[in-house]
Amino acid sequence: MALKLAYTAFMAVLVPTYGWYYGPTNFLYFCDISLILTLWGIWTERALPISMGAVGILAPQVIWVADFTAGLFGLPITGMTDYMFKSENSLFLRGLSLFHGWLPFLLIYLVWRLGYDRRAWTAWSGLAVVVLAVCFFAMPAPRPDPGLTPVNINYVWGMSDTAAQTWMSPYAWFGLLVVGIPLALCGPTHLALRAVMPKAVRR
Repeated sequence: MALKLAYTAFMAVLVPTYGWYYGPTNFLYFCDISLILTLWGIWTERALPISMGAVGILAPQVIWVADFTAGLFGLPITGMTDYMFKSENSLFLRGLSLFHGWLPFLLIYLVWRLGYDRRAWTAWSGLAVVVLAVCFFAMPAPRPDPGLTPVNINYVWGMSDTAAQTWMSPYAWFGLLVVGIPLALCGPTHLALRAVMPKAVRR
């Protein structure tokens, strides 16, 4: 119950704050979707939403943690956490974004407690493809000065929020994500969780 209340209190601050500063489209980010799935899973004590959040974001959040830690020493790896070191960004908002650092560990703990639902990879992959399509076809592309407006959500135009990638056509990049995220990013996580975590009892 203590964990349920603490997590709910955090979400009660984060959701309206992000909604006010970033707008509702911010919740299309995979990490934010995982936050919501985790809230659902914590209160219902169902393994599927917890497992979906875990299989979906464990690998990219490990990269986030590594990049942020390296950034503390002035040696960023990917640049995905550069916003955490910009003084013009609100310290309060950056503090809330530290959930990227602790959420993966919380999900590992919850999967260990509730078990890993083997349906999670399929469910997350289907959700991810739909969200990617919405982000690519309906959400803003990168632009030189995006401010707090969410652009290039889930990197559907490349790794930069200020300019689209030019390595390949936009549709080829989008297709690479649609195939690569389920198979190359989430697939190994699914196999690892299946191997080391207890199997969930379906409810």
